[in-house]
Amino acid sequence: MKHAVLASLALSFTATAALAQPAVIYDMGGKFDKSFNEAAYNGAERWKKETGKPYLDFEISNEAQRDQAMRRMADKGANPIIGVGFAQGSTIEKVAKDFPKLQFAIIDSVVKLPNVESVVFKEQEGSFLVGMLASMASKTGKVGFIGGMDIPLIRKFQCGYEQGAKYANPKVEVTANMTGTTPAAWNDPTRGGELAKAQFAKGVDVVFAAAGGTGVGIYQAAKDGGKFAIGVDSNQNHLHPGTMLTSMVKRVDVAVYNLAKKTTPGVSSLGLKEGGVDYALDQHNQKLISADMKKKVDAAKADIIAGKIKVADYTATNSCTY
Repeated sequence: MKHAVLASLALSFTATAALAQPAVIYDMGGKFDKSFNEAAYNGAERWKKETGKPYLDFEISNEAQRDQAMRRMADKGANPIIGVGFAQGSTIEKVAKDFPKLQFAIIDSVVKLPNVESVVFKEQEGSFLVGMLASMASKTGKVGFIGGMDIPLIRKFQCGYEQGAKYANPKVEVTANMTGTTPAAWNDPTRGGELAKAQFAKGVDVVFAAAGGTGVGIYQAAKDGGKFAIGVDSNQNHLHPGTMLTSMVKRVDVAVYNLAKKTTPGVSSLGLKEGGVDYALDQHNQKLISADMKKKVDAAKADIIAGKIKVADYTATNSCTY
């Protein structure tokens, strides 16, 4: 449920709030976006279940709430305070300076302060693997990518996906679209569905969505059109079994769980080697991934971990050169 006004902040801070209680502030798109934010929520819930302790959380519904929510958490003595999403970086930088005795953490951005742990992922590595699977599953030789907000982080997904698709089939055609240029792009299933249908009309038969809640519309369009879709962040294979080819899993849940237990100032970068990203294979999609496809993608995974395949990182150069 979205919290629309500052007054509703009070609802997130229960009477049981105690010192050293972790706090999670979700990004735009909602706690239950079936993707990025929900992965963070699942990590917090795992911590809660294992420790028997409560935590604080808040869903951002507009830009102004970030600073207000984080300062309110800090005033409550929440520790650590975990900001989910790159957009919270500037807020954490300001608030962490004002509360030097508290520990903070940011996911998908880097804040260099002595009381902040930054967790970033090598999204390009997991995206490479699902790009391979897309190419191998495609009958038309045309695959698609639909991002959410057009930012370097999402271009990082796109670039990795393109590299993997072309590694599996050098002749494959990759079509890419972004949903928008504002945070609203993370929660626009209607627009996502429209972009997917437009790609399908051009011959694309597999589409990878890196778009948060917008992905729900993309997956529905794939199901309706009898095409394949690839999920992101959380394992979304269960949403439409039969047309969800796989998901590029980004273990935001593990990151939040670990941060709730302990924060260590500095930067953690999680890729295939660290178990931070991967492709998802389960009972919902095992019939879609042939033994040959699995063998090839697992070989590439091992080569990436060993350093034999180097996947270009868009954010390192702001271009997809490989």
